Amino acid sequence: MNLPAAQKQVEFFFDFGSPTAYLAYTQLPKIAAAAGAQIVWRPMLLGGVFKATGNQSPVLIAAKGAWMWGDIERWARRYGVPLLKNPHFIINTLTLMRGAAGLQMRQPDLFLRYVDAMFHAMWVEPCNLGDPAAVAATLQKAGFDVAAFTALVGDPEVKAKLIALTEDAVARGVFGAPTMFVGNEMFFGQDRLDFVREALKS
Repeated sequence: MNLPAAQKQVEFFFDFGSPTAYLAYTQLPKIAAAAGAQIVWRPMLLGGVFKATGNQSPVLIAAKGAWMWGDIERWARRYGVPLLKNPHFIINTLTLMRGAAGLQMRQPDLFLRYVDAMFHAMWVEPCNLGDPAAVAATLQKAGFDVAAFTALVGDPEVKAKLIALTEDAVARGVFGAPTMFVGNEMFFGQDRLDFVREALKS
């Protein structure tokens, strides 16, 4: 039985440090819109997920990492989206993901602007988002108050929120990014978006 359009949702578990999460982010809005579905954004700390599940970034395996970048570039060409390898990868995204969790909790109207800015600065015009100065410049360019952001990511409630989001992801079976859920069905990887599309139609 098909659900009414208003009830359709795709949950998107992501971390800005994942290039494949960036690719999924470029495609999910179109997929959701075509299905009359809502995206439920689920920021998480990928490093925390890796630690909890015993997983690791594929780039830490030399041969797999070398192959992966070429594959990511092929997918970017297929989607027709810009993507440049960030020379500073792997970047610690703790502050960035606290920002996502905090804005979603405190200023949800600014959340998607922040997501756009951080994915852009990570994978379109790559900069070292592990450097507070680069983060500040990115925030200023996107119209954010840097002092307010600094206070937000230092807030104990925001820190606890990101921990809770990450723990929830792990509890639901997430082991990497991007991960999508349609109902209870989990899809891992941006190369599974066709299955997400199918699930939203069912």
